[in-house]
Amino acid sequence: MVRLMGIAHAKQKLQRSLSARIGMVSTTSIDVPKGHFAVYVGETHKKRFVIPISYLNHPLFQDLLNRAEEEFGFDHPMGGLTIPCSEEYFITLTSSLNGS
Repeated sequence: MVRLMGIAHAKQKLQRSLSARIGMVSTTSIDVPKGHFAVYVGETHKKRFVIPISYLNHPLFQDLLNRAEEEFGFDHPMGGLTIPCSEEYFITLTSSLNGS
C-alpha cells in the first residue's frame, strides 16, 4: 500500500510539472517512445535524457523529483522536467536502476 502511494505521489508530481507545458508541442516530443519521458539534467549545460516511466517507482528517483520541485517548483526553465543534479550522478543513478 505504501509503495502504491509513493507511485501515485510521483506520478502526480510529474503530471503537475508537465501540465503547464501540455499545449506546447515541439519536435523533440515526437522522439519520446511510449512508456518513456524526457528530462533535462546538468548543473550548467542541460542534457536531455529519455527514460522509462518505471523509474518513477524508485525511491532514489523520487528523491530527484522532490529536489526538482524544491528548486524549480512546477515552472521548469527548459520547458520540460529539469532534474537538479550533475549529469554524472544521473547516469550513475539510472545505470543502477537499469540493473535492478
